[in-house]
Formats: sequence, structure tokens, C-alpha cells
Amino acid sequence: MQTTTDQQTRGAIWLNTAGLRPTRQRVALAELLVGDGEDRHVTAESLFAASSASGEKVSLATVYNTLRAFCDAGLMREITVDGSKSYFDTNTSNHPHFYWEDSASLTDAPVEQLQISQLPDAPEGAEIAQVDVVIRLRRTPARRAT
Repeated sequence: MQTTTDQQTRGAIWLNTAGLRPTRQRVALAELLVGDGEDRHVTAESLFAASSASGEKVSLATVYNTLRAFCDAGLMREITVDGSKSYFDTNTSNHPHFYWEDSASLTDAPVEQLQISQLPDAPEGAEIAQVDVVIRLRRTPARRAT
């Protein structure tokens, strides 16, 4: 069983790998994001709720600013759904996502099953920085046995 100290240490090390100063708020949020060693897909609002539930006093504005700093430092990736809803992923490798419409949640999709055979050429003066694949899912109604 992991202790709080282990989780705090993991969060502080995560920040240190990116050269980010380990402020109290950053360490607290990092602990929630990577303290148990699992990857997370969070929104600013869900991370704010988790920090509040843990007793940590962090404003929603601080959560937004911290997530932006984590992305800028390469610790997280921002995945945008519907052009307006942002999710933040602690797994920074290139991989596709499932977006579950019924729960408005994001999960990893199996990267080994994705095949992209060709991308369009970037316009002159531009280069492709990244390709985000988000597959929207809708649960099908359960069928009744007859």
C-alpha cells in the first residue's frame, strides 16, 4: 500500500523532471495526478473537485494555471473535444482516445489497433506538430433476449 509520503515524493519527482518549482499547490495537484503511478484524464473542474475533496485549498484559477504550466513543461497533453472541452492527459505518448458521450469522459484507445496510412501535406510554411485522434462513442441500448 502506498503512503501519502510516497505519493508526494512521486509528484515532486514528476515536477522536478520538467524543472518546475515545487510550490505547495503544484505538489498537491501533482500528487493527485501521478501520486499512485496511474495515468489520468482530467478536466480542470474534475481536478479542482478532487483537490477540494482531499482538503487542499486551491482555487479553480490556480488549477487552470497549473495545468497550463504542466502542459507547457511537457508533463501533460491537452486533448480538446468538441472544440471547447479540454481534457488533460498525464500520458504524453502519442495515442488515440475514446470520448464517451454519455459520461463526457475520456479514456485511452488501443494504439496498436490504430492505422493511419497517410496524412495530408501541411500547407506551405507549416508543419504537422501532432495528430490527435478522438473516437466518439455512444453506448448502444441493451438488447433483450427473446
